[in-house]
Amino acid sequence: MKKVVLSTLNAKYIHTNLAIRCLKAYAEPHHEIELSEYTIKDPTLNIVTDLFSKKPDIIGFSCYIWNIEETIKVIQILRKIMPEVTIILGGPEVTYDVPYWLERLEDVDFIVIGEGEESFKQLLDQLDGDKDWSKVHGVAYLADGKPVIKPQQNKIDLRDVPSPFRFQEDLQELGKRVTYIETSRGCPFRCQFCLSSIEVGVRYFDREKVKEDIRFLMKHGAKTIKFVDRTFNISRSYAMEMFQFLIDEHLPGTVFQFEITADIMRPEVIEFLNEHAPRGLFRFEIGVQSTNDETNDLVMRKQNYKKLTRTVTMVKEGKKIDQHLDLIAGLPEEDYQSFRKTFNDVFEMRPEELQLGFLKMLRGTGLRIRANDHQYTYMDHSPYEILGNNVLSFDDIVRIKQVEDVLEKYWNDHRMDRTIEYLVTECFDTPFDFFQQFGSYWENRGWSRIGHQLEDLFKRLHEFLSNETSFEISVIEGLMKLDYLDNQRYKPRKPWWTHELNKEERSAIYQNLLAQPTIAGEAFANLKLNEKELYKHTLLETIRSKEGQDQYVLAYFEPSTGQSTVFEFDRQLVQ
Repeated sequence: MKKVVLSTLNAKYIHTNLAIRCLKAYAEPHHEIELSEYTIKDPTLNIVTDLFSKKPDIIGFSCYIWNIEETIKVIQILRKIMPEVTIILGGPEVTYDVPYWLERLEDVDFIVIGEGEESFKQLLDQLDGDKDWSKVHGVAYLADGKPVIKPQQNKIDLRDVPSPFRFQEDLQELGKRVTYIETSRGCPFRCQFCLSSIEVGVRYFDREKVKEDIRFLMKHGAKTIKFVDRTFNISRSYAMEMFQFLIDEHLPGTVFQFEITADIMRPEVIEFLNEHAPRGLFRFEIGVQSTNDETNDLVMRKQNYKKLTRTVTMVKEGKKIDQHLDLIAGLPEEDYQSFRKTFNDVFEMRPEELQLGFLKMLRGTGLRIRANDHQYTYMDHSPYEILGNNVLSFDDIVRIKQVEDVLEKYWNDHRMDRTIEYLVTECFDTPFDFFQQFGSYWENRGWSRIGHQLEDLFKRLHEFLSNETSFEISVIEGLMKLDYLDNQRYKPRKPWWTHELNKEERSAIYQNLLAQPTIAGEAFANLKLNEKELYKHTLLETIRSKEGQDQYVLAYFEPSTGQSTVFEFDRQLVQ
């Protein structure tokens, strides 16, 4: 029996590859398969050395836009040091444009096309046996220098496939990594920028087996389980059954993530989740992409934005489920001003996370096939990101990337929620204008090329507001101080601002608080701090409120956890 190694290069260490586990589960026990995962950050020679040490006869690689170029480097070296090894590629990146890959990758022996379980097993059978490739479906290879592409026959019955989650070697890592699980394959929608649009129909796995897998994963320590179904809630009854199961049987500390289509989610489903789901158990990822109707029509994307807004708003008001909303810059006929409107439309809902991505012209998608219709230019190699089109210049893309940079740091990380909310509602014309102006300033100062600590983020925002705007900075400073103290773990040694109170003034206020602790409110009084604790575990500062009132703010840092609690009180109370 030949020794088979299945490998991939993940984007991060915490990720796991579901595909190679599905292939291993399906091919065993007829073929013994070892899994070897790396990351795209690992040095190429380190990966090659490790694979070489396993002495495989056959190596398979799972290929995606984020790892294909790094994978090719590994393959090229492997072929030089292991000329006899059989190299097989599979995955979404090599499934489309197959003749291109066969011509480009002369070191590769076979490409498995599309859904790989059955094809890969058939290929291994033949590599171990008669080497009659005519008996293998869903593979491509070169014969006499010409591409041979053998299409798949029938899709496998997902209800019968073995579980990819029971491998002993995975169990000790479950708590440290994201576990990906699928309960269905396919997508009912036809969005022309997405690979899922190419295959028609949705097929389901056996739901009782899925439940057993989830029980098994939780029992063995899995903490983050992400469903990779393209639209988890396409069947309302199925989604409800799974939500109920996860609510009933989840173990503490487990988080489940789903990709949902928000505009088809019924209000009664959200009401059910708002009433019954524990806070933090579920997390939703929702693709909005664009709010421009013409753009959505051009990419065959059906979206009822009114219903989508209703869903996101209801979920947010329920305060049980964090939401991650996606936008794509560069879709057809969405120019800079239209994208600005899309951004502001979606930011209006204040999602916990707003991801701003850029269109990628994926092989096999309708948008790539018809790229000339909109004069797209894009990268020749992965990730095939666009460089411009007939309505969006490269200069526009550069500016939107500046927005993306500060959006990630100042909104998605939630370090300054009070401050950002004030800036986008009271100071700048729109949220997009704040992120754009600040992002451009950030880039011009060269900050995108250097690291930053929490203090740096506050200092840089303060510098931008002081130098580039004429807003009342004292009010904004007050909000920034509150945000900073709220997000601190343990008393900061050197805050980013200059202390306004001298030692004597601070002592006088502390004495007043010791004599009459209710000045800072009942919650502070209930702490019953003595003089030593007050000096050691609190930080006192002045701020100006949004109403223009001068106030004191006192942050107490709980000694055992470092967690801060912030108390505000009027200056006049301690005169």
